[in-house]
Amino acid sequence: MSKKSNSSKKHKPLTIFITGGSSGIGYQAVINLISLGHNIILPCKNIFRANEVLTNIFNQYPLEFSKKGEIFTPIMDLSDLKSIDSLYYKLKMRSVKIDVLILNAGLQYTGSKTPRRSTQGIELTFAVNHLSHFYLTQKILSLLDTSNDPKIIITSSEVHNPNSPGGKVGAKACLGNLKGLQSGAGFEMIDGYKFNADKAYKDSKLCNILFAKKLSSYLIKKNFLIPVIAWAPGLVISRDSQGFFRYSRKYNQLGQLLFAFLARDILRITSSNKEAGLILSNLACLCKYKKPGFNYYSNKIISSGKFIFEKTDISNDAKREDLSDNLWDLSKSLIDKIVR
Repeated sequence: MSKKSNSSKKHKPLTIFITGGSSGIGYQAVINLISLGHNIILPCKNIFRANEVLTNIFNQYPLEFSKKGEIFTPIMDLSDLKSIDSLYYKLKMRSVKIDVLILNAGLQYTGSKTPRRSTQGIELTFAVNHLSHFYLTQKILSLLDTSNDPKIIITSSEVHNPNSPGGKVGAKACLGNLKGLQSGAGFEMIDGYKFNADKAYKDSKLCNILFAKKLSSYLIKKNFLIPVIAWAPGLVISRDSQGFFRYSRKYNQLGQLLFAFLARDILRITSSNKEAGLILSNLACLCKYKKPGFNYYSNKIISSGKFIFEKTDISNDAKREDLSDNLWDLSKSLIDKIVR
């Protein structure tokens, strides 16, 4: 292949599908990606949110974006599996081809004493953070552009690891023998125990990595050698009302404010949405992240205010092949029962 054709392929605009792109890390990544000339499919929960996102983008960068990438904001609610079906058929009808799939949306409502539920009756943290992304991926795989080195990126967290600083605090991530998931739609926790909102989030992040590993193995068996990247952005605390902790603030506003001030402003152990969004956009675009198969990266703090983003080991539970196999099979079985 000539140098000219290599250069042409390198600079070809990507079509990037991203969940959780309307706020926080995802929004900042979208800003970066559009400014680089890439085209974005950013599903939003409803038309009001879609219009708000478009208004925010074009009010902030009206001239800068006039000749940059395009953005499409279809409606998709990750708390409703049938909404995923609707969007998939819309994209299929439009013959959309996707180069990068970013599963970034994440929900946490730490502080709640009772579980919230998805449209299909699934505990909401598990439904949004894992099950809907699992289902969405099964659909989107057929739309990936195999001719343009596609890539799948999944936002996880270091709290999936009980030995990490964040994973040590409070209840630790553990899926047990998946007893709750085996019982069907009405479970409160994947391991079958009483609801704990903080642990539900940590468990869902462990699910993200187990899913990424199994997805990579599945694709390799299909002779589909593409990068499947799981990554941890570190502790990200926004100064505005958006971003990751916006749901948890409802349950303990004072506690969240004090924690944010201590972690962000005193200890300086947090990253910003802008910094983490740049990492995410780099994962999507840079050639250094094109290695086929599963890889996990983490944005680790090395001293106050200083971080290093590097390939990192996963937890012992995340390495278990039996757990990733069972999670995959049970997730598929649960979807088959509630969608049909």
